[in-house]
Amino acid sequence: CLIVLVCPHQASTLLSFVFWHQSSQSTSPQQGLVAKISLTSSLWPEVKHPDPVEEAKYHPEVVQKVNQLIASGHYRSLFAVVHFTSKQWKITSEDLIVMDNALEAECGDRIWMGKVLLVGADDFTLMGRPLLGKDLVHVEATVIEKTKSWPQISMHFWSRHNYQRKKIIVKPSDCPTDKQHIDFPLFV
Repeated sequence: CLIVLVCPHQASTLLSFVFWHQSSQSTSPQQGLVAKISLTSSLWPEVKHPDPVEEAKYHPEVVQKVNQLIASGHYRSLFAVVHFTSKQWKITSEDLIVMDNALEAECGDRIWMGKVLLVGADDFTLMGRPLLGKDLVHVEATVIEKTKSWPQISMHFWSRHNYQRKKIIVKPSDCPTDKQHIDFPLFV
């Protein structure tokens, strides 16, 4: 603790000494003490985009290898990501999809899933930007079952107001399945 007794005529010299002492020291902050905020630097690392010339060199080779795999049929564990009933579903062959909303199709009807976002296997992945072409991939499903959900009871009650309302809600529940119908009509 420092106690200084200053006379009024010495106050101006003391203040000038304090300002001179502060200005003579380094005003730049040390490198390790700068806060990392969006104004000083980027919070995310820089994205390095591939060179278009190099990418164009490898593109025909990759397309040829994928076409050979599709033509020979030697791909395993084929899957697709489809957009169906306002949701995205990852499906493989023999998968069941249980939906919460009504579907106009009857049992046994085949459904064509046209919005295919991605198709992949162990060796390759075809990604759409945002969708794969309709001439490239064909995904179909079959409706197996149309049932109702369990009854859901919605009860509204106000105490001491003689007010009770009960609603029983039963939603339709459809179950289309994908039965080995992820096809490649044409090659990439």
